[in-house]
Amino acid sequence: MFLLAFSQVIISVDYNIVYVALPDIGEALGFSAQSLQWVVSAYAVSFGGLLLFGGRAVDRLGARRLFITGLVFYAASSLVGGLATGQAVLIGARLVQGMGGALLFPAVLALIATSFEGQQRTKAFAVWGAAGSLGLAAGALLGGVLTDLASWRWVFFINIPLALVILIPAPRAVRPDGPANTSGGFDVPAALLATVGVSAIVTGLVTGPDHGWEATLPASALALGVVLLIAFFVTEAKTRNPLMPLRLLRNRPLVVAMAVLLVFQTALAGAYYVFTTYVQPVLGYSPIQAGLAFLPLTLFSIIGSGQLAPKLMERFGPRITLCLGMVVNGIGIGLTVVVMTTGGSFWALLPGSFVWGVGGGLVFVSVFATAGSGVDAEEQGVASAMASTAQQVGGAVGLAVLVAIANSTFSGSYADADPADIVEGLRLAGLIGAGLLVLGGLLALAIKKQPAVTSAASAPETRSEPESERVLG
Repeated sequence: MFLLAFSQVIISVDYNIVYVALPDIGEALGFSAQSLQWVVSAYAVSFGGLLLFGGRAVDRLGARRLFITGLVFYAASSLVGGLATGQAVLIGARLVQGMGGALLFPAVLALIATSFEGQQRTKAFAVWGAAGSLGLAAGALLGGVLTDLASWRWVFFINIPLALVILIPAPRAVRPDGPANTSGGFDVPAALLATVGVSAIVTGLVTGPDHGWEATLPASALALGVVLLIAFFVTEAKTRNPLMPLRLLRNRPLVVAMAVLLVFQTALAGAYYVFTTYVQPVLGYSPIQAGLAFLPLTLFSIIGSGQLAPKLMERFGPRITLCLGMVVNGIGIGLTVVVMTTGGSFWALLPGSFVWGVGGGLVFVSVFATAGSGVDAEEQGVASAMASTAQQVGGAVGLAVLVAIANSTFSGSYADADPADIVEGLRLAGLIGAGLLVLGGLLALAIKKQPAVTSAASAPETRSEPESERVLG
């Protein structure tokens, strides 16, 4: 379980470590205030676009093989990103990092879902969720320390030793896969349609504020994205071996979990951007100070995912836990952004950060436990990939939309803008994200009532000990 949990730490670190370094990256490589989001969005686009392919590859080739391959992608692309001297190389490296995540993430979830049952599975997801929260905390802090004391390049270089910590023991520690099943192929055309379609939509949303929504680039990109995604579903309905079996869309817990994740990550990606923009360009924090400002938020998230989520799921079930987490998360973000002023302080942000973090921890554990319920073991990879695809697409699209809203109150760079105008836009974007989360909490109630996960629902008593041995050989 340690290797699986630490893998989630790497994924979370890689997502969060970049936020604190964004101002330095933008200055070093000449990104504009609007285009800078591509450092985050490039990762989310390739991650989300290829997750279905990664999930199906896990089911066909084996979780262990994809687990190791994903880590290799992470390490190699991090080296290239750290050495980048231009925008295109850095964005390309982030795209490859996303590919690594698209292989690693479903492999980890499949190993957890197929190796634990009942209460043991709830505990495993709690450990996994706490590891993700720990990664967010470590990412924010490491991003600040490395950027301040060394260079923004080290937010990429640090992934190399982290990946090696797992890569070295993994071939011996993780249970070997069975024979690969490649007889049905991998539906590469559908993977291309999904990836290019999502990328086109995000491109349209990112370029719209700069070029104008009626300009050729954003309008044509949005139209192309919609057409390609429609073509993706048509292809999946006709192919004999679909990348995403459409019958899984009849699984209500999975579909609702995907919708909730889409809303959750939409708000979360925008809120992280709002937070780091407020404490650096507005309050003038150094990168290390910004990393420390993130720390309470992510530590409270560890409490939510590691301590509160398992207890609430055991007592009330995943449906109520997910609803509560979304609402609490939205209230926390709202409390955080309403106190943002040009003369604000870290202490004013702390109460909102507490509520925000606890709610996020509840969501992260309960939503993925919900997504995998009622899905056969041989399709856990693609089910987890479907849920995480919604998460990553929500992050990319939400970041594009909320950044556009945040930047709508001024023109030019942050250095030239009036801090009061910057704060006005940040508050507006944050409050919209908070409202979406509350609506997403109500959406979670669409999941059918399920029994709480109790000891009585656990796997047979003779199986609890071997279950942990099934993950690590």
